[in-house]
Amino acid sequence: MARKRATIREVAQATGLSPAAVSYALRGLQVSEETMERVRAAAAELGYEADPIARALASGRTGMIGLLCGSLEDLWQQSLAVRISRGLREKDRYALILDAVGDPARERLLAQQLRDQRVDGMIVQPLDPAAAFWTELCESLPVVAIGDALAGTAGEVVFDNRRGVTLALEHLRSLGHHRVSVLTSTQASTPDRPADVYATAEAERLGLDIEVATAPHGLAGATSAALRILTEKKPSAVFCFADSIAYGVYAAAQELGLSIPGDVSVMGYDDYPMSGLLTPGLTTVDWDIDGIVRAAVRLISAAADGGTRRRRVVQAPTLRERGSVAEPP
Repeated sequence: MARKRATIREVAQATGLSPAAVSYALRGLQVSEETMERVRAAAAELGYEADPIARALASGRTGMIGLLCGSLEDLWQQSLAVRISRGLREKDRYALILDAVGDPARERLLAQQLRDQRVDGMIVQPLDPAAAFWTELCESLPVVAIGDALAGTAGEVVFDNRRGVTLALEHLRSLGHHRVSVLTSTQASTPDRPADVYATAEAERLGLDIEVATAPHGLAGATSAALRILTEKKPSAVFCFADSIAYGVYAAAQELGLSIPGDVSVMGYDDYPMSGLLTPGLTTVDWDIDGIVRAAVRLISAAADGGTRRRRVVQAPTLRERGSVAEPP
């Protein structure tokens, strides 16, 4: 005979707490770490498992958080999605992960589909933060933005892109680079991404001759874009707004018989773990992905539980120096 499912009241009796306090503890809300551990230990001993259907009927919530990624070809975004999914699971929630494949129109469609599926909230790293539809969407469900700010969100984890771009370009300038190519996934339909705007402004301030070009996150597309840049523009350095794009520069340099950093220096922008394993290791900008995940999960959990206080976390970057950048030849 199958063992009867333990109830939340049984967990409450075992811990001497109210059912409401047990519910909060199991979701990691409004209780101390000690209480949380005591409740979870009792729940594990009793074999308690939350009934998602009953919980949804009682609360009017699904337990699902939409996670809309700009492009899962970007390895850093893959890592972000995995870690956010695990972080939400620890909060007794589940991530519904969708990929906009770098297309702003698809991003809008998927965001609206998530809303219509009545997710409890949404985490998004927007491709087009200036799009008008975000305001309406944020009025209908809690949204937490990662990277760039959106109007009307419940919270945001904003990258200090001005500081990140400055760190990268000042580093190149200090080594004597003047002719720099910038590779970004930004498309013509989303021309006002803050990082791109800052790159142009900082290049002018530093007296750099820069060429901004579009490159996708996928290795084949990034390599093709890098081949074109390296053969036509012949920059002394290439600054990529994603480590995934920088991998394409490595591949293109190898195909052209160019050495890194002897013939061309290469910089990334998100410190994906594989970047330290390249030969030479990729100099890049570290955004503390674990800190981003903790902040995003905390913000969306509070908002999905009815919190009304809007919070803004500004993520500061650090420069991760490795061997891919040197003085120009």
